Amino acid sequence: MDMEVTAWMSMYNTMYAQQDKRPFSRATLLRISTFARPHRGRLLRFLVLTVVMAVLAVATPVLAGRVVNAIVEGDDPSVVYRLAALIAVIAVLEAGLGLLTRWLSSSIGEGLILHLRTAVFDHVQRMPVAFFTRTRTGALVSRLNNDVIGAQRAFSDTLSGVLGNLVTLLLTLIVMLGISWQITLLALVLLPVFVIPARRMGTRLARLEREAANHNSTMSTQMTERFSAPGATLVKLFGRPARESAEFAARASRVRDIGVRTAMVQSVFITALTLVSALALAVVYGLGGFYALRGSLDPGAVVALALLLTRLYAPLTALASARVEVMSALVSFERVFEVLDLVPLVQDPPAPKAVPAGAVSVELDDVRFAYPSADKVSLASLEEVAQLDTRGGVEVLHGVSLRVEPGQLVALVGSSGAGKSTIAQLLPRLYDVDAGAVRIGGVDVRELSAQSIRETIGMVTQDGHLFHESVRANLLLARPEAGAVELWDALRRARLADLVASLPDGLDTVVGERGYRLSGGERQRLTIARVLLARPRVVVLDEATAHLDSTSEAAVQEALAEALEGRTAVVIAHRLSTVRAADLLLVLENGRIVERGTHAELLAAGGRYEQLYRTQFDDSPVVAAVD
Repeated sequence: MDMEVTAWMSMYNTMYAQQDKRPFSRATLLRISTFARPHRGRLLRFLVLTVVMAVLAVATPVLAGRVVNAIVEGDDPSVVYRLAALIAVIAVLEAGLGLLTRWLSSSIGEGLILHLRTAVFDHVQRMPVAFFTRTRTGALVSRLNNDVIGAQRAFSDTLSGVLGNLVTLLLTLIVMLGISWQITLLALVLLPVFVIPARRMGTRLARLEREAANHNSTMSTQMTERFSAPGATLVKLFGRPARESAEFAARASRVRDIGVRTAMVQSVFITALTLVSALALAVVYGLGGFYALRGSLDPGAVVALALLLTRLYAPLTALASARVEVMSALVSFERVFEVLDLVPLVQDPPAPKAVPAGAVSVELDDVRFAYPSADKVSLASLEEVAQLDTRGGVEVLHGVSLRVEPGQLVALVGSSGAGKSTIAQLLPRLYDVDAGAVRIGGVDVRELSAQSIRETIGMVTQDGHLFHESVRANLLLARPEAGAVELWDALRRARLADLVASLPDGLDTVVGERGYRLSGGERQRLTIARVLLARPRVVVLDEATAHLDSTSEAAVQEALAEALEGRTAVVIAHRLSTVRAADLLLVLENGRIVERGTHAELLAAGGRYEQLYRTQFDDSPVVAAVD
């Protein structure tokens, strides 16, 4: 490795190492070892080969010096041939071992990435909904990408680099001191001129790179939000394209300016260090030539010292930034472990019970509930704030009790914020209650596995969320083993079969991000088809027709009739006209059930339900907000 390459590598490592000075614990190192344990065999072979390659790297300059001596001394040509052949063999060995170590390095690193990514992905999937409502998606994805890759570098690059450089440095120093201790010490005097600028310039470049990365991150966020269907619509509706363009251009211009400054700093840095390396070689050739002319040093030794000099500066410079690289890798591990250490608030019981067969009841027994505060479900770094919001714990349900008999349809109505959607989220155990119990078929949901709850309860939310995948893929989320006949049957019952049949690719038509290629009513019917395919025994509808026009609502209501037939159902109603036929209506206000009865009974009672009903259907002005 020549001096210029060494300079680039030193600067690169310093630039891209995270300048984080946090101390790391012994527990972190022990935990890292658990991830390394499955790769210990390859890791050991990798380290052994790294040492062997370091020895070979020092052997070549020594042999080159002997070739020069053989030529100068007029030895038999066979000596030169043998030495040249040995150098060639070493070169072939270095090439072969280089490929082998690279394969081992890649397999270890990529295996570690696979292990860490799957561990984080699986853990995140077990987190409660509150975690996702607070966390920035980009920050979470960064843990699965940047930090996992940073951790991987500890094994594939940093570990081998430190070990290989230490061995190379020690062998090179021993050989150089053995040849000429005077020249070796003089060469080392120039080392600070080589290393100190690398550290300082690298730190300066790191600041520029971080600033550019921040601007690029902001631009990426801006593009992600503005290029989505709802974001682009919002920009167009408020007439802000010029303003958005100006903001984007300002950040892009700053990135351009940083790029120019970075290029100039790099050029000055490399030019200066190349000059230093040339001066160091000049010292070796000058002083070495002087000793050679006086007869106190062989000509071959001068050549060997010059070649060994590059083997000396390279590991010394690399080791100068090794601490930063090691700390960077450890910080990456700690950031990954930070996510893995978040304890899911909702966990399966050690010995889950089974949901009783047949139609089942749904019950809330004196339920009290408060949404968890941020410090219980999130991390400040994932929310990209300095400190987590500690607010929370305010009770939103106060001793709510209700029972839905098998096959019965119960509707929840009330003002916005009354607690209806909260109840809907407690039934499939998206959250756990603080007091009381939620039961399915008489069994507390905390005694059931998440899988059995999902198989029992199907839910249709008001946003009708779909993935940017095909109609088929979105349906198969409910039942992966379903065949085409079952898919078409679910679509027919959801009053969507004709539409899907008319699409260019039928079931394989991609619905777009969040299903925006479909209308609101079509999206909602597709989510209903998904529930029909799942065949749940309990259906929860959380304002499934809240944002639909009359035509779409009528189509969705037909589909819902199919979904609810013969099933236990809990319906959260925005439009009271959709739940007048419910077996039981429950009116919620401020987290309490204030009225219960049939539509006719509640109207006759003249209470809160009657007020809500009149607000929606009287010709008089609206006097109350209804969610």
